Amino acid sequence: MVMDVLTFGLNHHSAPVSVRERVAMSGELVRPALDGLRSAFGSSVKEATILSTCNRTEIYMAASPEVSEHIPNWLADFNSLDKALIKPHLYQYNQGDAVRHAFRVASGLDSMVLGEAQILGQMKTAVREANEAGALGTMLNQLFQKTFSVAKEVRTQTAIGAQSVSMAAAAVRLAERVFGDLNETRVLFVGAGEMIELCATHFAAKSPKSIMVANRTLERGEALAARFDAQTMKLIDLPQHLHEYDIVVSCTASALPILGLGMIQKASKLRRFKPMVMVDLAVPRDIEPEVAKLDDVYLYTVDDLGRVVQMGNDSRQAAVVQAEAIIDSRVQSFMHWMQTRTVVPVIQGLNAGADVVRQHELERARKMLAKGMDPEEVLERLSRSLTQKYLHAPMQVLNRSPEEDRGQLVGMLPKLFPFQDTELLQENKH
Repeated sequence: MVMDVLTFGLNHHSAPVSVRERVAMSGELVRPALDGLRSAFGSSVKEATILSTCNRTEIYMAASPEVSEHIPNWLADFNSLDKALIKPHLYQYNQGDAVRHAFRVASGLDSMVLGEAQILGQMKTAVREANEAGALGTMLNQLFQKTFSVAKEVRTQTAIGAQSVSMAAAAVRLAERVFGDLNETRVLFVGAGEMIELCATHFAAKSPKSIMVANRTLERGEALAARFDAQTMKLIDLPQHLHEYDIVVSCTASALPILGLGMIQKASKLRRFKPMVMVDLAVPRDIEPEVAKLDDVYLYTVDDLGRVVQMGNDSRQAAVVQAEAIIDSRVQSFMHWMQTRTVVPVIQGLNAGADVVRQHELERARKMLAKGMDPEEVLERLSRSLTQKYLHAPMQVLNRSPEEDRGQLVGMLPKLFPFQDTELLQENKH
């Protein structure tokens, strides 16, 4: 069965956060999704990997080409969604385009933050999870190993990641638009993951009046807080203390919003309607989108931050061109490897057929020796018989081929049999 490299997904370029959050898969959902994908399509999906972040959900597959037309339905069904909601936002890449997309994603060329390093780690995690689920094979293993190699090459040979405006830095900029100097502000971080850690680093550099970390488990929150001389509290305590903070940055793995409209309305009243900046970096979102309608609350999502980040991307187009050139070259190399894989069964068949002939002739030689024949004569017969049998089929094809094909066949013979006399071959051609 022919297997193509296919990529299906949606990202911040193709879909708003309101759609992305509906198909985002947390870590505990990836394994069931991989199992469900292979169960739904059987042998038509040989290998699969799912990459799901706040900005993208993508399925990489080694699969039969016809599978692609059914993936939108499967993705909608798995997430209990109407296909019409997500289909306009989905993109599909086949073969070389799929390979190029993987290289660009890992290199940070497809990210909100041009050249971001975080996506490479996320992709490596996705590959590890697919491997643990038994969903990887030769094709995708080779693809991702090459992908990681290309990403390293792009990052070391170009300035693609230099002077980038990170999402965390963008969050600080948006807060400064409202408050100006942040040294009199109180900052609350909800969550204690990698993104919150990055944001805390940037906000701490602005010397705010205080920093609080709210997390489901205090242990992880305390580990982060210790780095920034911050305090901690549990998520269940948020309603009682939310009004104390001027800036709230949230990024958890919750499937449902944890900061609702009612809670924030109450906090706004207790603040006597002083401005509050809220940054929601989670997908699915941590903060109900209706909060944006409140007059004194400035709510920013990952898409809002992406627009700030984009301003810094435009100045590095030379690095982008250089990176794209590297990627184009490496795509060609990988596609050549894929093409060579198509002849592997042919080579295996040739080896197997040749071995059958060898075993047969070897057995004949052994019988001759057992009868007491001269070993030199046996060796002579063995070599002559092997040569004749190996050359019989190509000689037949050459002799019986039509005139229009013979020239091409003769031209190939020196490559297949480099020990042949090329001048003699040219004589036979005529």
